Amino acid sequence: MLVGSVLAIIIFLTTTNEEPPKYHCVFAFLGFLASAMWINAAATELVNILRTLGIIFQLSNTVLGLTLLAWGNSIGDTFSDLTMARQGYPRMAFSACFGGIIFNILVGVGLGCLLQMTSSQLVVKLEPDSLLVWILAGALGLSLVFSFVAVPAQCFQLGKAYGVCLILYYLAFLCVALLTEFRVIRLATA
Repeated sequence: MLVGSVLAIIIFLTTTNEEPPKYHCVFAFLGFLASAMWINAAATELVNILRTLGIIFQLSNTVLGLTLLAWGNSIGDTFSDLTMARQGYPRMAFSACFGGIIFNILVGVGLGCLLQMTSSQLVVKLEPDSLLVWILAGALGLSLVFSFVAVPAQCFQLGKAYGVCLILYYLAFLCVALLTEFRVIRLATA
């Protein structure tokens, strides 16, 4: 509060109402920084609430990540991509779909692993012995291969059938992943 008051007095004494101050771009940066901090605080609280609900209903972090956290993380991108496509920019929407995934995987996972490694461990272990890890990796790889083959095969002109196939694929993946997490589907032991 003291720092804010001092800065407010300095700005009041060094600016006029007729023209923007010379350091006007600093306000934009500070606004962006404050917004990012508020978004981070809200996201942290939402994750904590979801983890609490997971504890209450005895759901693992994997189930929460596959469902509520994934949907919450993607809903903004989904609506912005739909809006772009409806406004006549389907290429931009399609590129944003894949660009967002690539960004999340490369930067999100990379930065998360880097922060984990600097704070506590030198190695981040994903436990590949779990069947669910293989299902997640396989489903991601298979969806990318499907799009890699299907999109050029249709001369980059995608119809409703492609969208329906992707939605059905996601629903099938979600069912298999949840059934695996709840131990309905498991590896046969010899």
